[in-house]
Amino acid sequence: MKTKVLAIGDLANNVATFKKFLKKSEIHLVNFDWSGNSTVMDEKDGIEFFQSNKIKDIVEYVNKIKKDYDICLAMSSTGILVSYLSDLNYIEYFVGHEIRSPPFIKNSSDPLSTKQPLYNFNFLERWFYKKAYENAIACVVPDEELFGFVKFRNDTIRISGSIEDTTIFNVNAKPVERKKEKFTFLSPARMGLQKGTDKIWEALKFCETDFEILQVKWFDERTEEERKLSDKWINDKPKQITFIPIMTRQELVRYFIMADGVIGQVSGLQGSIERQALLCKKPLVHYSDPKYKFYDNDIEIEKPFILKSNEPLEIAKAIDTIVNSKEIREKIAETGFDFVQKISNSSKIANEWDEIFENNAKKIKHIEKGTSGIRLEFLRRLYVLSNRLHVRKIKKSLKK
Repeated sequence: MKTKVLAIGDLANNVATFKKFLKKSEIHLVNFDWSGNSTVMDEKDGIEFFQSNKIKDIVEYVNKIKKDYDICLAMSSTGILVSYLSDLNYIEYFVGHEIRSPPFIKNSSDPLSTKQPLYNFNFLERWFYKKAYENAIACVVPDEELFGFVKFRNDTIRISGSIEDTTIFNVNAKPVERKKEKFTFLSPARMGLQKGTDKIWEALKFCETDFEILQVKWFDERTEEERKLSDKWINDKPKQITFIPIMTRQELVRYFIMADGVIGQVSGLQGSIERQALLCKKPLVHYSDPKYKFYDNDIEIEKPFILKSNEPLEIAKAIDTIVNSKEIREKIAETGFDFVQKISNSSKIANEWDEIFENNAKKIKHIEKGTSGIRLEFLRRLYVLSNRLHVRKIKKSLKK
């Protein structure tokens, strides 16, 4: 019998993707009705969405459906909070800023971006997030970098990687119909300091070859400083840049296949965009920090990336090399494809998830923790109160 998993929240289609590859588990994903450009890329087929963005309404709905499942998987800080307030036995899964910049730390900012705080939570809200993060029955991360950010527990599980959807991203996809007048790169990553956009923009000044970069027009806009940066990049773009609109993943793969090369992140980290480019056998401009290692069966794998530094001059040289040399393009595309097969092995990673769900489901009697009704009601009312304690909300009420 399969382990029935209730997944609350998703980021960058992680759960929507790996649920397709599980053998011994069955996931029902309920995602939040997020706003913003990234929702264009969010998978919608087979995914349920909460009908309200109010925590109180979401918790009430979770309480109606939770008994149909054996265990919960919580993703995003909001998903973890909802799971805690719903009194679930939940596994928390971290993939990015929700652990690099945890909401329970005062004035928490993204270490890869500006120093401006990402959140405006009061002390009571931060307390709730801290309790939610600490009360998960298990914690999972997909890589070494994120493992280092989990400071509040010593039993974090590091799985062997992130699954990419090979039913979408593969060499057999049909290319988009677009006339190419010169060598064409695709740059699909969201623009921001955490991706290294500032370094890429500077590097383009030093390039000597003639090429075009199709840059998907979406940005980090979590703070006022990030919004100012996005305006600057729009209004002062390099001559090689052509903006294209954000698109679904099914359309994105067609751009991958059409492109002659891909510009990835150069901040030192790796994301889905880089793995998807490698699955499509594209020569990739990407910098991976040497301190982060990749392994296959506990044996370190050599990285195939052309960049050994993320200094703008080195980025420019790498771009020119890819434009000029067909031999190098083919070599790094082939070695990159072999590399991604090892670090993003869908069968292996899905098996790891199946074991995590099965083992943890056996440790608990059922999905509910069994906290007393009185305590639960107190906690939920206290959270609603904490959410109303923002200074801006108090000032607004006083003006009425």
